[in-house]
Amino acid sequence: MQVTEIKDYIQDNGIDSIRVDFSDIHGVNRGKIVPAYRFEEIVEEGITCAQAVSAVMLNNDIAPGSGVADEISYGDMKIVPDITTFSTVPYLDKTIRFIGDPVVDDQPWPFSPRNQLKHILAKYAQLNLRPIVASELEFYVFKTNGAGTCDFYCDKPSNVYTMSPRVDPQNIMHKLQQILSEMGYDILYYNHEFFQGQYEFNWKHSDALKMADQTFTFKNVCKELAHLENLLITFMGRPRNDAGGSGFHMHFSMNDADGKNIFDDPSGNMGMAETMRHFIGGIMEHAKASTAFLAPTVNSYKRFQLDSFAPYYIGWGLDNRTVYLRVPSERGPATRVEVRAGCASANPYLAISAVLAAGLEGINNAIDPGEPFEGDMYRESPDRFETMPLSLFRSLRELEGDTDFCDAMGKKIVQNFMAMKEAEIELYRSWVSDWEFEHYSYHL
Repeated sequence: MQVTEIKDYIQDNGIDSIRVDFSDIHGVNRGKIVPAYRFEEIVEEGITCAQAVSAVMLNNDIAPGSGVADEISYGDMKIVPDITTFSTVPYLDKTIRFIGDPVVDDQPWPFSPRNQLKHILAKYAQLNLRPIVASELEFYVFKTNGAGTCDFYCDKPSNVYTMSPRVDPQNIMHKLQQILSEMGYDILYYNHEFFQGQYEFNWKHSDALKMADQTFTFKNVCKELAHLENLLITFMGRPRNDAGGSGFHMHFSMNDADGKNIFDDPSGNMGMAETMRHFIGGIMEHAKASTAFLAPTVNSYKRFQLDSFAPYYIGWGLDNRTVYLRVPSERGPATRVEVRAGCASANPYLAISAVLAAGLEGINNAIDPGEPFEGDMYRESPDRFETMPLSLFRSLRELEGDTDFCDAMGKKIVQNFMAMKEAEIELYRSWVSDWEFEHYSYHL
């Protein structure tokens, strides 16, 4: 929609409030609501926020060394609405919403995850390439019991690939489907996943930026609707010991200027074009360094277990769910690669950026991924394949040591991210858990 069309929509529908949202480094939805009569003003000038919002940790501390707080005297930035992201907010009365881009001194703010993704996409555009992405997100729904703890929304096992009132008593998934459809999502399907109270949504592939916007929005809509329904939806990597992990699987293909999927090549090895092989090669080359962005919390690493359908060893294979990167069997327009390392808690802008940055390194340097693995990779050993970094601390060290990947991801983003995550690790390191007391207190 154009500005004039949006003005007409505001007038015709009695809109009185406009949300301007943006993603912080965690992927948390930040922003402000402004009166609708200020629409033209905010399109031109944006809204004002402190840059230090990207140094705010989830316990409300300000992380030291982020580059956006005391280093710049806690200065401001403008969040300028991207009018192409216009949508209604069906569960809020008379409200529309935009995703905004942070700007400082009339330049894209280099600490913005969305700006960084746009920067990487511009590099692909120089090669006349247009990345196409599809998200698959798993999450848990919990009932809040008023005692400070949560119970499974559906507490019975063996409900995978089902969808009925027995696994969705409050019809929350159907409500999500309706809301998302009204917001312009092309929903493919949703279902109960493997573990109790775990669900998955899939929607149709799209341009990388649009898919990142939709994934960011999806997570926020889930959180807000659950709150209105007295439920809790969480995208934690593994929320409980008696539950498995939640993944953020990302499917990547590549279109040329004419909209043709150039990963497909019927005459190529395994029906794959060399560009696709090199894209895979880059992802494999930088798999360890990119893990910090794909699995960004201390909790994310509880998901990397043997026999968990999350990667444990780093390898790629054909239609194989035990590997880091899977190439589904479809060819033609559906030729694609699936990165299975993503944790549902990942910031979609940073996760998609990380894969595309690594893939672009592979394309530019013609990195050969080697032969695909066949069999059950969980039965392999570290003597043959490298393991995933199995803690956030190790992932940060891998990121720090891969200077080419850091340059590709943007030094400001890496600085901000590293500062936030080092502070998170220190909080975790100094916290006494229930396990420690139960394990040690009696005998020691």
